[in-house]
Amino acid sequence: MSISIDKSFVEHFQADVHQAYQRMGSKLRNTVRVKNGIKGASTVFQKVGKGVATTKARHGKVPVMNVDHKVVRCDLRDYYAGDWVDALDELKVNHDEKMVLANAGAYALGRKTDELIINALSETKDVIEHDGGGLTLDKVLHAFEAMGARDVPDDGQRYAIVGWKQWSDLLAVKEFASSDYIGDEDLPWKGTQAKRWLGTLWMPHSGLPVKDNVRSCFWYHRTAIGHAVGADVQSDITWHGDYAAHFVNNSMSQGAIMVDGAGVTCLQVKE
Repeated sequence: MSISIDKSFVEHFQADVHQAYQRMGSKLRNTVRVKNGIKGASTVFQKVGKGVATTKARHGKVPVMNVDHKVVRCDLRDYYAGDWVDALDELKVNHDEKMVLANAGAYALGRKTDELIINALSETKDVIEHDGGGLTLDKVLHAFEAMGARDVPDDGQRYAIVGWKQWSDLLAVKEFASSDYIGDEDLPWKGTQAKRWLGTLWMPHSGLPVKDNVRSCFWYHRTAIGHAVGADVQSDITWHGDYAAHFVNNSMSQGAIMVDGAGVTCLQVKE
């Protein structure tokens, strides 16, 4: 006799996966431009150039800025994270297997979301190469000056992601970690491992690329990266009698693309 899954169980499981994904799946999704509900295999993000203000003659026509408009295409891909749950194993465990799989699926999809965004960040041409050392104040200020020279908006929407080794380097920088410089409210020791410094929200991330012990960290503006969502995180649970188990599948359809390379700086540091 086939085993059936109660409809409310499926609905609750789907809700648990979605909530877990939102809560702890992706660290970077909220730091970039997001387009939801995409229909089709691709979408476009608008890239607008700089306008120039000019004067006009009395009673003359207002000069047209002729701002450069470009579109950047972002392709979407489908991603899956599934696992088997043996029917008899469920009788032998003393934990909520549903919640365990919900969290595991959310983590897997969240890591994939961050991977897509990091891959897009890696396309930047503005790279501050390592000098054999770690992440120092001088290197940070070099990148800070470079972003300012490119007129990257200082509007509270800048983000910086670094490896955990670089986070430790920053904690040794008194301008980053001392209340004498930043005040008590922005100390990195409080709450979650993220803090605001130099008009930027800094956070550590374990998924940044590393090659030959050189870690690539990224400092960027929200509008520089586009993240497209065709299908948000969803789940499907089916019974397979030949396996005597349920297959729990989590899936999503997403993509990420660099919209404006001027808004991204890569800091390469030695580990």
